[in-house]
Amino acid sequence: MSAKRLTKHRNIGIMAHIDAGKTTVTERILFITNKIHKTGEVHEGAATMDFLEEEQKRGITIQSAATTTEWKGYTVNIIDTPGHVDFTAEVERSLRVLDGAIAVFDGVQGVEAQSETVWRQADRYKVPRICLINKLDRVGADFDYSAGTIADRLGARPVSIQMPVGKEKDFNGIIDLVEMKYYEFDEEAKGKNFRVLEIPAELLDEAKMRRHDVCENAAEFDEEMLDLFVEDKEISPEMLKNALRRGCLSMEITPVLCGSALKDKGVALMLDAVIDLLPSPLDVPPVVGEVPRSEGEMVTRKADESEPMCAMAFKTVAEPTGDLTFVRVYSGTLEKGTTYLNPRTGKRERIGRLLRVHADKREAIDSIPVGDIAAVIGLKNTITGDTLCNEDHPIALSKIDFPDGVIAMSLEPKSSQDRDKLGDIIGRMMREDPTFRASTNEETGELVISGMGELHLEVLVNRIQNEHRCEVITGAPKVAYKQRLTRVLETEARFVKQSGGRGKFAVVSVRFEPTEDPTKVYEFVNGVKGGNVPREFIPSVGHGIDQAVSGGGRNGYPYVGVKATLFDGKAHDVDSDQLSFEQAGILAFRQASENNTTLLEPVMKIEVRVPEEFLGAVVGDLNSRRGEIGEVDAQGDLRVVRGMVPIAEMFAYSSSLRGATQGRGSFSMELAEYRPVPRNIADKVLAGE
Repeated sequence: MSAKRLTKHRNIGIMAHIDAGKTTVTERILFITNKIHKTGEVHEGAATMDFLEEEQKRGITIQSAATTTEWKGYTVNIIDTPGHVDFTAEVERSLRVLDGAIAVFDGVQGVEAQSETVWRQADRYKVPRICLINKLDRVGADFDYSAGTIADRLGARPVSIQMPVGKEKDFNGIIDLVEMKYYEFDEEAKGKNFRVLEIPAELLDEAKMRRHDVCENAAEFDEEMLDLFVEDKEISPEMLKNALRRGCLSMEITPVLCGSALKDKGVALMLDAVIDLLPSPLDVPPVVGEVPRSEGEMVTRKADESEPMCAMAFKTVAEPTGDLTFVRVYSGTLEKGTTYLNPRTGKRERIGRLLRVHADKREAIDSIPVGDIAAVIGLKNTITGDTLCNEDHPIALSKIDFPDGVIAMSLEPKSSQDRDKLGDIIGRMMREDPTFRASTNEETGELVISGMGELHLEVLVNRIQNEHRCEVITGAPKVAYKQRLTRVLETEARFVKQSGGRGKFAVVSVRFEPTEDPTKVYEFVNGVKGGNVPREFIPSVGHGIDQAVSGGGRNGYPYVGVKATLFDGKAHDVDSDQLSFEQAGILAFRQASENNTTLLEPVMKIEVRVPEEFLGAVVGDLNSRRGEIGEVDAQGDLRVVRGMVPIAEMFAYSSSLRGATQGRGSFSMELAEYRPVPRNIADKVLAGE
């Protein structure tokens, strides 16, 4: 039964740039599959999937929401992900557990900056996808231009399997190039009814030419079809569909559809394409994981209910009654009342309640079968990215990596009685959002939070105040700088205290060097020859250096790319202990970093869209912000400026862009890399100015 059920199962995500219409697409899917009986609009703050107060106020999606619906006998799990770069973690963790995705693009803008980010994330997790060119009823919408940007900007191979009929406000039909049918929409029917007609005579030649292109692209995935294509013989819709599916699953082509979700046009056809072209859990390769506490031994799990249970927790929602943890089951069946192992902690987790979640509504269930996505309530020590598995057949799936924050600010409760309460709230929010970090500055004692951008921190602070009812005072946003050692340096550190009775004694000689890969924070190498440093004290030296590296020295900015090699030292028979060698490690790093530090700053990739008359002012302004302009493209009467700019120069940029362009400019940013800060600016930052 399992295999048959799984062929009729789809786990998909909807991903896109902000404002391309993802949440509206999801609303329409739920409406036409009878999951909801009335559609809520994002711009009215009433969308089903945007149920957080902050989402409704801003008209954007902040946390990915999960829902399940039925279409033509198929079960479809849908995760609606945010488009705003500040909430990139939500996209990352959703793509990790999805089998396929719908990439939504704005019919006027085509591929935008954030579309590139989510596309790369989907590439990294090898998620096959189809594309929907949405909003084709807008002024300036151009299906072929938008489909072209998928090839130009994303390096993909788009294959348009539909053709829009009518432009802008006259867009009222779609020709399906696989079936060669014409679908005419009735706006009053809200997407549930449309007329299936013969292709109008005046469009037939163009439709045939476009179908020829589709067949040419699909033919390389089916030898029989290739023979028919070469001989110019008729190719059946079924054969074409199967070839397109193979090309889509291998990620060599990306089928492109058209529509206008707001006007209910094309959503039903898109659902058909999800079923016809995107993978079931059986179509994706078995998951591979490491056997815990083994030396790199790998093991696979197939999507089969007879295999040992293996699931990944990919999202946590902290609630007063206990954490709600979303899981994807990769093998076996996750049963209520059963105990499973969490390989990261080595602890067992008992499964209390299981829920099928539809946005903010819940339905209790007894088990989650293989290939499915649902939620568990009350897991004690399981966080995003953890594996849950059968204790007798342990497996640890690869973790989800999240980027570090680029902006930080200080935070304190208005009333000192709320200090513990604030600590609890922040703990819960860090479990929910892996890109939100909080730490206490050891020098000043202040609490510092960091995140992916101004909007990210603003939303988090508002949630602390409004949802959790804890009034707070915030400092001005600051850049989350990092530091790197400038040059290789060898140092001897002596931690020696003799004060009558038992003293402290540890001497270590360590070589410190900056590594090329700044994403690798710290690497410790034991290079001691002979027994000058007793073996039991060597890990203590590494631990001490680790503390000093992450603590960031006097200014609190953490170090990255540090390689430390312990090559010599001395110990005392009586006075040496682990704590002495840990302190010697801390001292060694402090000595090595003194006057040997390069400050690094986050540099953002920026894309600004402005009418041509404001182009000069916008480029001049970006240059004054230490920006580097990469290219300027024309798109209709808009100019698209792309480049790199340090985030330190971009605080409150949205209001200055509005002022410079009479409110007609828009921009998006994402983290590109960390670069050394110019000396004159670094001196000011390190001096605390």
